[in-house]
Amino acid sequence: MTTTDPVREDASAGEAGEGTLRFPTGFLWGSATSSYQIEGASTVDGRGPSIWDTFSTTPGKVLGGDTGDVACDHYHRYPEDIALMRELGLPAYRFSVAWPRVQPTGSSTVNRAGLGFYDRLVDSLLEAGIQPLPTLYHWDLPQALEDKGGWTVRDTAERFADYAAVVHSHLGDRVTEWTTLNEPFCSAYLGYFSGVHAPGATDPVLALRALHHLLLGHGLATQAMRAQASADHLFSLVLNFSPVRIDHDDEAHREAQRRADGLQNRMFLDPVVRGEYPADVLADIAHLDALDAVVRPGDLEVISTPLDWLGVNYYSPTRVKPAADPAHETVSHLPGLRGVEMLPPRGPLTGIGWEQEPAALRDLLLWLSEQAPELPLLVTENGSAFDDVVTADGRVHDVGRRKYLVEHLRAVHAAVSAGANVRGYLAWSLLDNFEWAFGYRQRFGLVHVDFETQKRTPKDTAHLFSTIVRTNSVPPS
Repeated sequence: MTTTDPVREDASAGEAGEGTLRFPTGFLWGSATSSYQIEGASTVDGRGPSIWDTFSTTPGKVLGGDTGDVACDHYHRYPEDIALMRELGLPAYRFSVAWPRVQPTGSSTVNRAGLGFYDRLVDSLLEAGIQPLPTLYHWDLPQALEDKGGWTVRDTAERFADYAAVVHSHLGDRVTEWTTLNEPFCSAYLGYFSGVHAPGATDPVLALRALHHLLLGHGLATQAMRAQASADHLFSLVLNFSPVRIDHDDEAHREAQRRADGLQNRMFLDPVVRGEYPADVLADIAHLDALDAVVRPGDLEVISTPLDWLGVNYYSPTRVKPAADPAHETVSHLPGLRGVEMLPPRGPLTGIGWEQEPAALRDLLLWLSEQAPELPLLVTENGSAFDDVVTADGRVHDVGRRKYLVEHLRAVHAAVSAGANVRGYLAWSLLDNFEWAFGYRQRFGLVHVDFETQKRTPKDTAHLFSTIVRTNSVPPS
């Protein structure tokens, strides 16, 4: 990726066929994965246990009792997976580094064998002409750090900065693009409040403190890497967003929307781009008295350390309405939310039950460009799960995913044409994988994985995406 503006006029001109839309010259295409979801090899070459190793082996936490012990066996099969990327013509690959593979206890001792895997991965990607886009944290916290309080304590943020410096120092001679965290929303809220993700806590105060320490860790890590980086190194953070939708434009509905949007979206964006938590959200959660004890002078300056680009993950919108009782404690994944009723998603739904609304992605990208006009955006995750099967002809005819991809890419194009500063799109995910609490029941991949044999089969959507990448254009819906 580059911070130089692409040739933006290409976004609305030079259509190759009726209804086909061309993206700007230089638009970055690729796919994404994460370490625990695909690597497997959970006890190989000195890797330490992560919170997801503990969580997934706890009865009742993951559907079917599935674990990431083997997953896609990418640790051993990465040459095959890189060959697939090359065959599909993908210019970039976003992956995450497993912290417990590099530092088994989360601090001090560096596991050279673990770093060696990422040496081989990066070198192989570069040999294939694929740009490596590493993310340093995609939820697999070393269990030893969780035993000391995990993200609810400040020390974890400081240990994360140390770990970031280690990995950056080791790979920085070959890797120029760096992301600190993936979706701190999920790590904080789903891990420490709703309890559906590791480590499985259910305390709103702990969730909000984890939020702060995650963002602090991002800032400290960015500063640590910048201190030792070459001038061409770029640093980013990936946030997930869910635009909040209401059915009626009246004061009560707008208030419900404000409350949900504040905790869902602005609580993560504002401290990063403005150096402050949104005052209205702090007022909403004042009854929890969660942040005063952990936010120290200078923290927000660290958190708002300038980014070179912002990663944007989007899957679906959130729908709300006002609750009859303004003091009503909302049953949701948002800690401290009151006076709001969460509404079910509306069709059409993906196989995982998530709403499909491409227009919300367009609106999100335009809103983000208004919030931080000078900050380039990269869609780092967008995708859909469906019940995919290999048919008698040896192919996977994933019609629903094809439609989802085209419609959402056309929404990205609409945002770019309207002025959104979007520089690229990475499809989630390259491979079917371990889908967290859903185990292996949900398939998001461009490539089908038979988890018994580990056979890879590119789906119809993979071939479509390959054509989109090659032509830098998206066909009609």
